[in-house]
Amino acid sequence: MAEEEHEEDFKYIVRLMNTDLDGEQPTLYALRSIKGVGTRVAESVVRAADLSPIQKIGTLEDDEIENIKNALIEFTQNAPPWLFNRKRDPHSGKNLHLFSSELDNAHREDLNRLKKISCYRGIRHELGRKVRGQRTRSNGRKGMTVGVHRKQMKAKK
Repeated sequence: MAEEEHEEDFKYIVRLMNTDLDGEQPTLYALRSIKGVGTRVAESVVRAADLSPIQKIGTLEDDEIENIKNALIEFTQNAPPWLFNRKRDPHSGKNLHLFSSELDNAHREDLNRLKKISCYRGIRHELGRKVRGQRTRSNGRKGMTVGVHRKQMKAKK
């Protein structure tokens, strides 16, 4: 098999939004490695940055990567609200789209808020139980015991 030869300025790792992206992947698929970026968001960002979705992200110039970064930052101004991952944020009331560590922090804050007000969902999260109404009798078991326990049969005479 012939190995692909890369140009001298090929970047094997591209750092974007606190995430390392594989330079071998096409731009569209590499962007999906960023937490908070799915297929539709990646398509929208590539279109906004005016780039080819099939071009490998490692071959992009620094200014093109900067265009992608700006398109990600300005995503909330250019995209429709139904595409955002945080609609009607409880703190600000605005539609937001969060990426990477911001998304993790917001999720953690939401769970802490539910636990603090002691609502049903918060209590279930604290106990590590199913939250959305699933059955728990035969599914979702954790720990050493998995099977069904039967009462010990008394020793026969």
